[in-house]
Amino acid sequence: MKTKFTKETYLYWYELMLLLRRFEEKTGQLYGMQKIRGFCHLYIGQEAIAAGAMTATKPEDKFITAYRDHALAIAKGISAKACMAEMYGKATGCSKGKGGSMHFFSKEHNFFGGHGIVGAQIGTGAGLALAEQYQGTDNVVLCFFGDGAARQGMLHETFNMAMTWKLPVIFICENNMYAMGTSVERTSNVLDIYKLADAYEMPADSIDGMSCEAVHEGVDRAVKRARENGGPTLLEIKTYRYRGHSMSDPAKYRTKEELEEYKQKDPINQVLAVIQKNNWATEAEIEAINDRVKAEVEECVQFAEESPWPSDDELLKDVYAQQDYPFIVD
Repeated sequence: MKTKFTKETYLYWYELMLLLRRFEEKTGQLYGMQKIRGFCHLYIGQEAIAAGAMTATKPEDKFITAYRDHALAIAKGISAKACMAEMYGKATGCSKGKGGSMHFFSKEHNFFGGHGIVGAQIGTGAGLALAEQYQGTDNVVLCFFGDGAARQGMLHETFNMAMTWKLPVIFICENNMYAMGTSVERTSNVLDIYKLADAYEMPADSIDGMSCEAVHEGVDRAVKRARENGGPTLLEIKTYRYRGHSMSDPAKYRTKEELEEYKQKDPINQVLAVIQKNNWATEAEIEAINDRVKAEVEECVQFAEESPWPSDDELLKDVYAQQDYPFIVD
């Protein structure tokens, strides 16, 4: 089997996606045990988007997304320990335990959220790109949002400005078909979301989100265009979530047959098949990766369990950038 990607790339994709899958499965289990509270949105099934985007970008590039943020945060370099601790509400979390599942953040790793307001990250993502342009870097911003957020007015205002200013931003619609629970067919006359870019003469493409290879290639083209001052791109990456919109969603709006059909395209199994076909890893080496991932997930849970709660004096910290903000009252 010939492939344009290396053995190292496939092994990276496999281990990263497996970590994301096992982390999310454990998250769902802990939520059921009430160890994790509040809202919680799992990424299971969509891992190829995170994996392909990582190999097509560099560490200095910024990622920003909505509330289905665990996997992208870990892919970008935030440790599984810091992510799990955040969901537990512990002080050692990536947002000091103040954000929870929907509000992961790390300036160090160029991950700018985790946003709970649908579509809010679209405008903020363009703002991050404007900052990179202003500072004269060649960094780009990957701004992720769901098919539901494509209905927000913020998207159209931002697309217009991003094209006018040729901002280095790639808008990525992770189209998992159902938004919160209503299909694209019932909410939009435009079923191919990438065509929304036509109104702004923005380059756009439709990508198979169950394939790491396709995601990498699509993101890579858009990133190169942005680095060469070619402005933004809209990528509609068609994917599928195996779980409901959130942990409280029974997902009765789709059939079991449809779910099983997409599981046959599972990105982890596809990548593993390429590795095995090319004899790039023995069964023992694959098992070692599986064990390593399992241990990392177990360690992150133990870390979260043993971490302290935030202290009371953290309550009003990080609310305002200005420490002596004059309008804070007791």
